Amino acid sequence: MGQTRLSELHRRRLLQGSAALGLSGLSACAGLPSPGPGAGTPLAPLRARPDRLFDVTVCLRPFRAAGPRLDTEQIGDALVVHNYGHGGSGWSLSWGSSTIAVQKALAGGARDIAVLGCGALGLTSATLAQRAGARVTIYARDLLPQTRSARATGSWTPDSRIALASAAGPAFGDLWEQMARTSFKTYRQYLGLPGRPVEWTDRYYVYDETPEPEPAAQPGALDFGSYRDRIADLTPRAQRLAPGESPFQAPRVERSTELMFNIADYGHTLMSDFLLAGGRVVRREFHHPSEFATLPEKVVINCPGYAARELWGDTSVVPVRGQIGWLIPQAEVNYGVVYHGVLMLARRDGVVIQDFSGGDMQGYGDTDETPRRADSERAVGVIADLYASHWAAASRRRVG
Repeated sequence: MGQTRLSELHRRRLLQGSAALGLSGLSACAGLPSPGPGAGTPLAPLRARPDRLFDVTVCLRPFRAAGPRLDTEQIGDALVVHNYGHGGSGWSLSWGSSTIAVQKALAGGARDIAVLGCGALGLTSATLAQRAGARVTIYARDLLPQTRSARATGSWTPDSRIALASAAGPAFGDLWEQMARTSFKTYRQYLGLPGRPVEWTDRYYVYDETPEPEPAAQPGALDFGSYRDRIADLTPRAQRLAPGESPFQAPRVERSTELMFNIADYGHTLMSDFLLAGGRVVRREFHHPSEFATLPEKVVINCPGYAARELWGDTSVVPVRGQIGWLIPQAEVNYGVVYHGVLMLARRDGVVIQDFSGGDMQGYGDTDETPRRADSERAVGVIADLYASHWAAASRRRVG
């Protein structure tokens, strides 16, 4: 029955995709602009106003100086495979990290697998174990919309606060690259689906003057690892645009094309696929690791995210607070902008406004999950100033 329902889902997606192609062709015949970035697509301005903020959310990223925890331990007669501590790279590295965890979980031949957690790592671990032929049950207090994973920015950021170079050691780079390449390749399967759960979008970096070199590390700053150079072949490099090549008339404008996750659609796709293939979800909250031994499944993939600090007493997990202001989505705005340390990223479920001007240390060690609307309103003001000062009147023309 599970396989039949899965086939029906794929059939519906095919029909939806065909309908979308038909509408795209109709738009082209009528002389209307097609959706999505690319040559000949006009950019639309964002209505950046504080009164359009419909939500403010906070996420505590689970950072571990040594990098993600991927070891195993025995709890009673249950084998526990850990898969947590990814800092700001949970979605980006999820498929690669979960591939490693699932391989360890299935190494002993078990075919009944429990997954703790329904966030980015839990859903991908469950999906991969299911694809490998296992019967999978997700145990979670919260489903994805209520998890911290749902409050992520949605950008491909595979080395965002993933580890400290000094604590992770020289061998970590190879492990990180393996996870990043596996994840990137797997995301290919979700491009082009209805709802655009994963898509490529253009991002504009706008400077009032020539950007200065990165400042020297300040006293007390941490040596967050930077590994992007190892996968430089996967994504295009930012290009400086000549005057008139974009509607942003600033002294310096660069454009890149980057991978983005529309988490509402993407998470719905993952959960639907899991359930239609016969997966189960049980709402349950765990208070101590010893409770794992009471589960009928004797192999558990543990994906609690930041909750591992309390559940496992793992003080190596450090919170890194991040806040997002959500502007009402505009279907015609399909790009991102970075200006004065503020990111604007247009997603299908809302326009992300995030202030990261404080650098990697911003939010480090901050456990406060209370939204600070005034901070998001200030960030919206920065983006509003960008459009007021640098958006050219001639922006209606086709650019790109």
